[in-house]
Amino acid sequence: MLTVMIAGAAGFAGRHAAAEAARQGVALALMSHRRTPGRPGPGPVRFVRADLADPDSLRGVCEGVDVLLHCASRIGGTLEDNHSVNARGTAALVAEAQRAQVSRLVYLSTASVYGRGTFRSALPGELERRPLSPTSRTRALAEDVVLAAGGIVLRPYLVYGRGDDWVVPGLTRLLRARPGGTSRWDARLSVISVAELAALVVGAGLAPRERLSASVYHAALPEPVPASQLLRAVADCAGLPPALPEVTPEQARARLRADRESSYALDMVTTDHWFDSRPVWTDLGRAVPGTAADVDFPRLREWYAERMAA
Repeated sequence: MLTVMIAGAAGFAGRHAAAEAARQGVALALMSHRRTPGRPGPGPVRFVRADLADPDSLRGVCEGVDVLLHCASRIGGTLEDNHSVNARGTAALVAEAQRAQVSRLVYLSTASVYGRGTFRSALPGELERRPLSPTSRTRALAEDVVLAAGGIVLRPYLVYGRGDDWVVPGLTRLLRARPGGTSRWDARLSVISVAELAALVVGAGLAPRERLSASVYHAALPEPVPASQLLRAVADCAGLPPALPEVTPEQARARLRADRESSYALDMVTTDHWFDSRPVWTDLGRAVPGTAADVDFPRLREWYAERMAA
């Protein structure tokens, strides 16, 4: 039986990766810092207490591990905080994995390493990384360490689902502040549910090496979603009524210029962020589940409504 370690197993993506790996019938080593992860299934599980910001705590954590799925990241805070976890911590963890002769390493990164811009049907090899924030800059450094060790990197853009406290809540704040309707906003966006993302992470960890055609993959649904459709699904989850009159993204930006949080959310949805993710689905042989608005958001409506009402 393979043993799969998940770093960040108590986090947003890590919890779902643990559940998916448990369904695959592997033994699990669940690594976390502050919170103890829940038991994801009936199979063998051991819990590992370690902190990426404390390299000494990582000694020996990869003993007996066959596959390491690195889903832990520091998001937000100072450059030093991010560097200690995302860059130095990843380097220390990868060194432990190499010492223990872990056979596969997968790192869950972010498309934010590309910085600002317009992206249309782009593959990783066609794009230059230009990270701006402390988080994206240090996650790019983490990527370098993983790739130098022969690992695999996955880059999602917008990730939603149970445990999401950023994407849908941020877009909900934008919709509540909007000066009008958004049904004509046509930017195309790469999105994926955290459950499907977890399946891609675990799949990349367990797939035979000959099936993997790349070291870096974009990780999203293959078809981008129009911003208007995504915002309509978010409004439905939040129970927000339609807004009139219709406004353009430029008009919304002018009205919301002083609202920093809403302006940041506008940046996410007012220009194309479409990253070609077809290779990871093809290489892993996974069927595409359908569009986010049709498949996922109806199932998530109750969960998001409860979260946003709290």
